[in-house]
Amino acid sequence: MVTGPHASPLGCPLEGSVVADFSRVLAGPLATMTLADLGARVIKIERPGTGDDTRTWGPPYSRRSTTYYESLNRGKRSIALDLGDPAGREAAFEIAVRADIVVENFKPGTMDRLGLGYGAVSARNPGTVYCSITGFGSGGGRDLLGYDFIVQAVGGLMSITGHADGDPVKVGVALVDVLTGKDAVAGILAAVIARQRTGLGDHIEVSLLTSLLGSLVNQGQAALETGAAGQPMGNRHPSVVPYETLRCRDGLIAVACGNDGQFARMVTALGDAGLAGRPEFRTNADRVAHRDELVSELERLLRAADGNVWVDRLRAARVPVGKVNDIPQAIAFAEELGLDPTVEVGDGWTRQLRHPVSWSRYRTAAPTPPPDNGADTDEILAWLSATASPSEHDVA
Repeated sequence: MVTGPHASPLGCPLEGSVVADFSRVLAGPLATMTLADLGARVIKIERPGTGDDTRTWGPPYSRRSTTYYESLNRGKRSIALDLGDPAGREAAFEIAVRADIVVENFKPGTMDRLGLGYGAVSARNPGTVYCSITGFGSGGGRDLLGYDFIVQAVGGLMSITGHADGDPVKVGVALVDVLTGKDAVAGILAAVIARQRTGLGDHIEVSLLTSLLGSLVNQGQAALETGAAGQPMGNRHPSVVPYETLRCRDGLIAVACGNDGQFARMVTALGDAGLAGRPEFRTNADRVAHRDELVSELERLLRAADGNVWVDRLRAARVPVGKVNDIPQAIAFAEELGLDPTVEVGDGWTRQLRHPVSWSRYRTAAPTPPPDNGADTDEILAWLSATASPSEHDVA
C-alpha cells in the first residue's frame, strides 16, 4: 500500500479546497485539522492577542504554547481578526465567501449577528458547505454552554462508565468532542460530494449531544428496547463474556472472546480445556449468566504466569488479547506493528500523532507546524486584496 505524506503523485483528496475555520477549543479544530491533513488550505480566524482558548490550556506546555493547542492545529494558517470591528468582520466575510467550507462553533445566532452566518455567506457563494458545531443544537438548547464533560454527564455516557460500586466517571479524553469533530468531517465530505452533483452547498449542524447519543450504539438500543438505564460495569461487557480485564500473576491483561470458538481456544491455551464443555460456560449466554464463577476459574489459571507469557500464548491460539498499556506503550506498540503512528511537523517541533487514514492512490498533506496567533495575517490580507472570485482558491 502506498502511504505517507509524499507517496502519491495524485495529490491529496481535498487539494485545492479552502476552509474558513472560525472554531476553537476541540471539536471544530479537530475537524478542520482533519481537513488540513486531507489537503485543504485551512485559514484559522482568531482573536487578536489571545487567539484560541487552548493556547493557554496548560500544563503541559510546549516550547511555543500548549500541547493541547498543538494537538489540534497543525497544517493551518492563522489570521488575527477582531470580529467586533467592521474591518475585521469584512475581512472575515471575504475569507468565508471565498472558501469551499466554513466551520464555526460559536453560540447559535452569533455568526448571524456578525453578518457571517450561512444565509449571508451562501448568498454570495451558493456552493459553500457551512458546518455549525453546537453543544445542544440551535433550538431549545441554544443557550446552554456545551463542554465535553457536561455532555458526558447529561448524555448518559458517565452513567455507564466506572465501577458498579463507585460514582459515575468520565472517559479519560474529551471523547464527545472527538466524536463530534469526526461526525462534522463526515457531514462536510458528504456535502462536498453532493455539491459535485448539484453545484450547491448546504448548512450542516452537528451537536455534541447528538454525536454522543449516536455513539451509544448497543447501549443506546438496549435502553430503547428495554427501558432500562444501563449500569457501569468497569471493564466488563454487558453482553459478552469473557470480554474484560483479567488478573495474572503480575497484573492485568485484556481478553475479548467474541464467540464460543475463541473461548474454547482460550481455556485450552490456559491449560483447562474442560471449562468449555461445562454446562454453565458452554455458550456465551451461559457465560454471561455465570460471569463471576467463570472469571474466578480463569484467574485461578492465569495466576500461574505473568501477563506477557499469557499474551504470547493466547495470541498464538488466535484469541483476542492484549496488555493494558499506557499511552507511551501504546504508541510504541503501534510502531512495532509498522503503523507509523506519529509524524514530523517541522524542525524543533515534537512529533505528533498522525492522521489515522492511509490511501492506496492519494496521500495526506505534508504536515506543517501549528501556527502562532496571527502568523499569516499579512499574507492572507494580501490574498483578499487581490482580484479573485469565490471560485479562485489560490491562497498561498
